[in-house]
Amino acid sequence: MHVQRFALPADTPIRRLSRAATACFRLRRPAATHHDEESDHVTDNHEPNPETGVSDAMIEEEMRTHPVARVFGPVRRLYEWVLGWAETRHAGWAMAALAWSEAVFFPVPADVLLMTLCLGRPKRSFWWATVCSFWSIVGAMMAMLAGTYLVGQERVMAAMEAVHLGPEAGRALSLFHDYGFWAVGAAAFTPIPYKVFAWLAGFAEMHWATFLAASVIFRSLRFYSVAAVMYVFGPAAKRFIDRYFNLATILAMLLVIGVVVLVKFARG
Repeated sequence: MHVQRFALPADTPIRRLSRAATACFRLRRPAATHHDEESDHVTDNHEPNPETGVSDAMIEEEMRTHPVARVFGPVRRLYEWVLGWAETRHAGWAMAALAWSEAVFFPVPADVLLMTLCLGRPKRSFWWATVCSFWSIVGAMMAMLAGTYLVGQERVMAAMEAVHLGPEAGRALSLFHDYGFWAVGAAAFTPIPYKVFAWLAGFAEMHWATFLAASVIFRSLRFYSVAAVMYVFGPAAKRFIDRYFNLATILAMLLVIGVVVLVKFARG
């Protein structure tokens, strides 16, 4: 008895969805394409994207020079996948999605895509910084609120008690209550993982207004600083940012905190 095997047509919505899911799972770089209106045909775009100004050469240069992506193979593929969105017409949505997810769970910093987009269209640098800042703060606020209402301090303390770390956890949460504004500010401005402190702020039940104020001030300051440097100095600034920007943010934050401590001590 011959059994006829069922096969889907070559191009169906199900097959298109399957191909897209497979590409995302394998972290392949999104294809840079443009649309030919006369032939209704999509072809590879090796020239700079007309909307973002980003080209394959710029992405390859970023992958070649970025200190983290250059060393770790799996991280390199993840960085390349993120940067590939800069060549597409969905760059704005990609910037928003990366900024939001990086503030909640995603490991690739939003600065990577922000720098590439600023380099492609320097005149739009501050617009990209606005998108990046807004969605990063929204993501962090959601993580903080989730830490407060979905997890809560009682569950965190119970878990720490179970591993005999209750007193240490209590002291850490007490310190966070006292210096939470500066802790969040430091994480928002420096390479310290912002997402970690967003969740910690929720666990410590930090007031949302304090968290929001620190985030708006220092997260915006970080991204607008990147945009300003890229706008003024262009490609020449990229090497400085890759090598020294994180160190500069740490030193600047230490200086600010030092001044605040000195002022409090002088009034003291």
